[in-house]
Amino acid sequence: MYRRILVPLEHSDYDDAILAHVRDLAQLCASTVVLIHVADGWAARNQRELALRESDEMKKDREYIESRADALAKLGIAVECVLAGGDPGTEIAAAAEREGCDLVAMSTHGHRGLQDLIRGSVANNVRHNTTVPVLLVRGTPRRLHPS
Repeated sequence: MYRRILVPLEHSDYDDAILAHVRDLAQLCASTVVLIHVADGWAARNQRELALRESDEMKKDREYIESRADALAKLGIAVECVLAGGDPGTEIAAAAEREGCDLVAMSTHGHRGLQDLIRGSVANNVRHNTTVPVLLVRGTPRRLHPS
């Protein structure tokens, strides 16, 4: 059904929800999971144009997605990692096409109304800028999980 699933990670508690869902889906469909993190600091947004070295932020982001990839690989799931820089919605939509993915699976915060206007919605940007199906799973920060 799904050969390649693109999973944007934001390096936060919200990643747990989508990874749990995608883990089961990938095992069921024998899919390759492509993890992407879009670093959006100044150095990340300007790295290519200014030929900058990888910033500390980007190094930490790379370590993070590689650690999440290792956890999936231990379960027998084929995993690839992509670290991008720039506008998250734009980069995720572009990566879905470039990486040949047939599903984008991402976690959402569940902002509504004014919060979406103030903070923007990466998920909304992605769904408007790709023809690849988008699966949205509502995430919950760990601090709100019952103990």
